[in-house]
Amino acid sequence: MQIAVLSGKGGTGKTTIAVGISEVIKNSTKIDCDVDAANMHLFYTGEKITKEEFHSGKKAYIEIDKCIKCNKCIENCKFDAISEYNNEYIIDTIKCEGCGVCNLVCPVEAVRLKENKVADIMQVRLTDGKLVRADMEIGADGSGKLITELRKKADNNNITIIDGSPGIGCSVIASIVGVNLCLIVIEPTVSGLSDLERILKLVDSFKLKTLVCINKYDINQDMTDNIKRYCEENNVEVIGLIPYDDAVIKSINELKPITRFHDSLAGKQVRNIAEKIIKIGGFENECSDSV
Repeated sequence: MQIAVLSGKGGTGKTTIAVGISEVIKNSTKIDCDVDAANMHLFYTGEKITKEEFHSGKKAYIEIDKCIKCNKCIENCKFDAISEYNNEYIIDTIKCEGCGVCNLVCPVEAVRLKENKVADIMQVRLTDGKLVRADMEIGADGSGKLITELRKKADNNNITIIDGSPGIGCSVIASIVGVNLCLIVIEPTVSGLSDLERILKLVDSFKLKTLVCINKYDINQDMTDNIKRYCEENNVEVIGLIPYDDAVIKSINELKPITRFHDSLAGKQVRNIAEKIIKIGGFENECSDSV
């Protein structure tokens, strides 16, 4: 079973909740698909199993000994990625889009294209399950291709918990294709409700089972009621209401899952959400140590 935890924007508590759920659902595979701001791994220590490079697209490079400095590559680059410095032509790999125009116009074939390294994909063995994540290169984009590759590393016999990217873009789509359940984390604000509407349209198009939890629900009870009403009108279950809790700040500062703070009201609610997911998924026996 694969469970994707989503949110409309960053900072809603998505990773905190995903990590907490992973603590309750034992022996799960954790996949951090929020590759542009990956932080799920900070809560875990383990042994690195594999590390492999992921390439996507191409970047140009110049063979200096062949270059005749004809200036054609600079004149034709629409991204201003090529410049002259100390009488040599250099390529800014951040600006380069790998379009290949420089390669086409070079009369001496001094400009070549090579595979572009986007990230290192790492698998880490934990005391409880496995973690899969990407370590992005500077300036690289978190594409759907990369996330699809991350998800291929999941153990098919395990429960997989995906910390998805925020929003509704390509990376989110790649995070939810084929999952069994989506948990949407929303804050009780006007923008939170708007985010919920957008995400529900996305997951509905894939006909996925969807649940909602409202984080810090008690900071705006009126908006919480509006969100609950909207969910009821759209036949979406609100599976949990997580209160504002200073223990969450302590959890983040100490890099410990919120469910380990046994006096935390937020931690108890996250545990309740995880236990409900276990029952909905019908895998109580696989998680018997946790409930």
